Amino acid sequence: MSDTLDRVTGETNFLKKIMSKLPGFKGYVAREERRNADKLLREAVADKFEAIWQRISSLQKEAISNGELDKIDDLESAALKIRQFIDRIRTSSYGYAGFFDVINVETEELDAIYAYDLTMLTLEEEVSRAVDNVETSFGTDGLPAAIRHLITLSQKCVDTFNDRNKVIVEMGSDLPAEFEDVEEEDKEE
Repeated sequence: MSDTLDRVTGETNFLKKIMSKLPGFKGYVAREERRNADKLLREAVADKFEAIWQRISSLQKEAISNGELDKIDDLESAALKIRQFIDRIRTSSYGYAGFFDVINVETEELDAIYAYDLTMLTLEEEVSRAVDNVETSFGTDGLPAAIRHLITLSQKCVDTFNDRNKVIVEMGSDLPAEFEDVEEEDKEE
């Protein structure tokens, strides 16, 4: 098992970068820990974005206080996308698809998942900076552009999670026949 971990960490820095951003995350190499790793990562990402969503809600109140009522709908668009992202992360079943039950997961498959996981963690930092930018742009001509950028990044979060799910589902669809029963048992739970 550690040979596989060495191979994964040696070929990419995805896992190391994720581990630096999320203490306690050990990756998906150990088959029996994949579901827990997925749960840990997704809960951490959702919690970080929950704080961002609350900041956007505060910005909406600030827009009302500043008399910039025309910005409320745009900020709401960003807030809804972030809420959608958080809800999808929290409500998708942990360890879905056959990926979490396959004994030998290829390095390329792990790399793909780690790349999406790292993107979600990195997006948190980008969205947070975008919220900072909106906050400092109140009362300036740059506010509409700052809000548009926040909306774009918010949609990117939703798209990234959807793409991550597609990769995992595709991995599960490539399962050998002996794993089909395991996948069916998971659906029943």
